[in-house]
Amino acid sequence: MKKAIVLTDGEHYPAVTRDAIEELKKDLGILAAVFIGGTEKIGSDDDLAVLGVPIVRDSDYLHAIGLAIDKYGPDEVVDLSDEPVVGYRERFKIASFVLSKGVAYRGADFQFTPPVAATRVSRPSISVIGTGKRIGKTAVGGFVARTLAKKYNPVVVTMGRGGPAEPELLRASEIEITPEYLLSVSKQGRHASSDHFEDRLTSRVTTIGCRRCGGGMSGQTFVSNVGRGAELSEEVDADVVIFEGSGSSIPSVYTDARILVIGAHQPVEYMRSYLGPYRILTSDLIVLTMCEPPMADQAKVDEMVEAINEINPGCTVVKTVFRPRPIGDIKGKRIALTLTAPAIMTDAISAYLEKTYDCEVVGASPYLSNRPLLRKDLARFEALRPDVIVSELKAAAVDVVTAWAVESGLDIVYIDNEPIPTDASVDMEKEVLQVVGKIKSND
Repeated sequence: MKKAIVLTDGEHYPAVTRDAIEELKKDLGILAAVFIGGTEKIGSDDDLAVLGVPIVRDSDYLHAIGLAIDKYGPDEVVDLSDEPVVGYRERFKIASFVLSKGVAYRGADFQFTPPVAATRVSRPSISVIGTGKRIGKTAVGGFVARTLAKKYNPVVVTMGRGGPAEPELLRASEIEITPEYLLSVSKQGRHASSDHFEDRLTSRVTTIGCRRCGGGMSGQTFVSNVGRGAELSEEVDADVVIFEGSGSSIPSVYTDARILVIGAHQPVEYMRSYLGPYRILTSDLIVLTMCEPPMADQAKVDEMVEAINEINPGCTVVKTVFRPRPIGDIKGKRIALTLTAPAIMTDAISAYLEKTYDCEVVGASPYLSNRPLLRKDLARFEALRPDVIVSELKAAAVDVVTAWAVESGLDIVYIDNEPIPTDASVDMEKEVLQVVGKIKSND
């Protein structure tokens, strides 16, 4: 029988709550009740004795819930309270807090469960997760892999919506990621821009590609083969395993530490409410990306940092911007650029490439993730006579862009997006190594 604590309030007569608890006892072991507020129908604490279970209370209701969870170790928290003591915002706060403790939370017509950690690897592990799509999580994951490769021997396990049906191993010592190789993968009907190809290209470490379908509010996936990917990682010569999430979904594997990627342009409401706080509360390092106009001005960046610090004040936040890093020579070349970055960033990215790599951007398309518009831009590029196509390895980069470049007799150079701290005094590599170092010291 599962064990539970219940949340109660003073808006219900204690006898009514007592009878509800007795009803719950038919299926649950009720360990305690947490009184979270309200005075309309109770006169004093003595009135709560009728509930027949230990009572936990505190002026901060979240603190009281935490005390009860830590003391009694329930499987779930059952909410017997109601408006006006708790509303939608309060219940999402409770949900995030309870889930961060690894406990389920349910009420009369809702239920939230923490993502299932179905398996655990034998080596130290870290997950890189995000709060959405197109916020730079894969780029940060690649940075983490490159950083760890300077001191350790990492393997990366990815989880994408276009990943392989069976976990796919790309050994660093055996496979060179070239346009020709990626085209051969694409012609087999596989998604050659999947994250494990991108990470293998940008970090040059061994990667394992997995897939998932569907994503819940707390990050649980409907279907995933990451568990089998975790098993495959045990066969690889590595001393640390990096698990990458997908969008806002979280790998169904227990990890020793977690790095969270948040886009500064995302609504601050998503961080303060819903299940954003759950991800923030369970993270050991937070990377705030796209901290520059037009994605986010300084006021928005400050607002995001303030929200994060309110929720998890002990967690380090690294503010970053992305800068393109070509994986190949483009000096002196006329280039056409294809990106998944928002159209409003195209000019800034083009200017950076021209200034940093002494090239000329003759055309740019932000439509790597929109095949019809991308094909229109490629047709437009023909008249611009570029020497090289420069592209992120995402979305339609292989089956459309690389195929077009090869057919047109053009070279193609892929680019990585390098996260750069906005504060020059911040050493992001050091922050990543500290997170992993704590794991290794406890190993």
